[in-house]
Amino acid sequence: MAVSMRDLDSAFQGAGQKAGLEIWRIENFRPVPIPKSSYGKFFTGDSYVILKTTALKNGSLRHDIHYWLGKDTTQDEAGTAAIKTVELDAALGGRAVQYREVQGHETEKFLSYFKPCIIPQEGGVASGFKHAEAEEHKTRLFVCKGKHVVHVKEVLFARSSLNHDDIFILDTKSKIFQFNGSNSSIQERAKALEVVQYIKDNYHDGKCEVAAVEDGRLMADPETGEFWGFFGGFAPLPKKTASDEDKTVASHPTRLLCVEKGNAEPVEADSLTRELLDTNKCYLLDCGIEVFVWMGRNTSLDERKAASGAAEELVSGADRPKSHIIRVIEGFETVMFRSKFDSWPQTAEVTVSEDGRGKVAALLKRQGVNVKGLLKADPVKEEPQPYIDCTGNLQVWRVNGQEKILLPASDQSKLYSGDCYIFQYAYPGEDKEEYLIGTWFGKQSVEDDRVSAVSLASKMVESLKFMTAQARIYEGNEPIQFYLIFQSVIVYKGGLSDGYKKHIAEKEVPDETYQEDVVALFRIQGSGPDNMQAIQVDAVASSLNSSYCYILHSGSTVFTWTGSLTTSDSHELVERQLDLIKPNLQSKPQKEGTESEQFWDLLGGKSEYSSQKIGREAETDPHLFSCNFSNGMWMILSMAGEIIFFSPKIVFSLFILNCKYL
Repeated sequence: MAVSMRDLDSAFQGAGQKAGLEIWRIENFRPVPIPKSSYGKFFTGDSYVILKTTALKNGSLRHDIHYWLGKDTTQDEAGTAAIKTVELDAALGGRAVQYREVQGHETEKFLSYFKPCIIPQEGGVASGFKHAEAEEHKTRLFVCKGKHVVHVKEVLFARSSLNHDDIFILDTKSKIFQFNGSNSSIQERAKALEVVQYIKDNYHDGKCEVAAVEDGRLMADPETGEFWGFFGGFAPLPKKTASDEDKTVASHPTRLLCVEKGNAEPVEADSLTRELLDTNKCYLLDCGIEVFVWMGRNTSLDERKAASGAAEELVSGADRPKSHIIRVIEGFETVMFRSKFDSWPQTAEVTVSEDGRGKVAALLKRQGVNVKGLLKADPVKEEPQPYIDCTGNLQVWRVNGQEKILLPASDQSKLYSGDCYIFQYAYPGEDKEEYLIGTWFGKQSVEDDRVSAVSLASKMVESLKFMTAQARIYEGNEPIQFYLIFQSVIVYKGGLSDGYKKHIAEKEVPDETYQEDVVALFRIQGSGPDNMQAIQVDAVASSLNSSYCYILHSGSTVFTWTGSLTTSDSHELVERQLDLIKPNLQSKPQKEGTESEQFWDLLGGKSEYSSQKIGREAETDPHLFSCNFSNGMWMILSMAGEIIFFSPKIVFSLFILNCKYL
């Protein structure tokens, strides 16, 4: 794709060169970056361009681009956002996946960037951020949907908006009510509670009461009576009726359209195959609820913009439900896109012309832009992504004898090497919620706790009618999926279980269980903010390693140590982990070779240490067998000394996790 500098908006220069979010708002047909303090604050009258950059283990960068359209945004602003998204993709080398997000119909991927939710405010560019503050507090009613990522939408403040299936939040001047529909789940209620806290912190400065109202609770409860008083008194709720957002595209035939000169014409074919796509053209794949824009490698920037315009026109039809637009470039198609075709070659041969990524990078470099990030993102070396949805709901229990103790959300990523844990991870499947039940065994855990953990986990699997994937994980051999689910893991020395304490007492050895007022040293590792670990090691100089960063603390004294072979990404992880281990304390940075005497004194003096990264044991391929029994077929998975039995119905769930790493 030939690209000239006049085609690329100057606001995008230098974008996407490090992991994180970047957001621009469309103002006077130009993208204007908004401050990070305003990320997650969207106005209904505006359009935005959002770039999510993810750093992969091999040093390359992956980009996802979204453009968000408020319900009151003008058609011109929406069109500008769509076009600027194509330009941003060109600036990044023309390989990003692009998503169209409409207020109230956002994708879960987009909503996962903003915790716990987004609540668009009335107004737009002209009124700015003063609009919401200028008005007296207005009583509002929100509906919350979703067990994993929360969709929050303001609805009419009326009894007719309530139903038994959803969760509603009534935001009044002095109190916030959470109304739990009788058919709502525990996970939905927990997510809605996070939204209540968000509203309290952001719209009431943390100063208001919060009350939970259960659907069907007797009016004798004072808070229930107060809640119904806002609606003129109690009355039976109507049955939920299908709204426009609940309607799907019924039996919509998938069709392929070729875009030429801005017009989309149907492609006549008996079946959808990869051979129908010409590298010199753009196509629309209309699947009803999703519309894909496929852009050939040799198409121009103007042709790609025209194809995007044709997609916008297609989804704006009067009788058509809201559809997502997803734009993909030839050679970097998503799994979802490829699955729509009857046949798709395992490796499509893509010829990347000299007008591709390298030329864009060279062009920007001549303009004085730092292109280091662009050059690093080599598409050939991109690592495969783990096969698991990372937006699910996690619960963690610590095993103590024959019982399991549920950990609060704030502590569920804090593990002790002397303990065993059980975790349940619920995530959205193809047509229903899927579950993963796992056990984690600390290196110092005792046999009784391990046996108990297996038994308790088996009972959980049984309660789910065996329709769940299972994993048994050992400290030091955790798969990447484990870290992605937990996101941030801190492994402390010692343990809290009665079995561990009894064991060390019998052995008459010191209890090394972590305590905040003693000297503690943590090795920081991981490939990014979504999977980072802090591992407590012996607080001696020989535990250091030039390939890692460390946190050393003793009471209120905190040091961060950066090895000479570490990268800026590792330095960022240290700061993030410091907020978890020792929040609100100022650290004293130490670079290898320039340490202070106080630092060495805490470690008991200088000594030699390694500079080689800590390697993992080579993973062996699993072996899968099928067995026919009179009451049905079961599978046996054998790997690394573990044998796991499961029925064929959960094979799909197991491979979402990627059984190679179980």
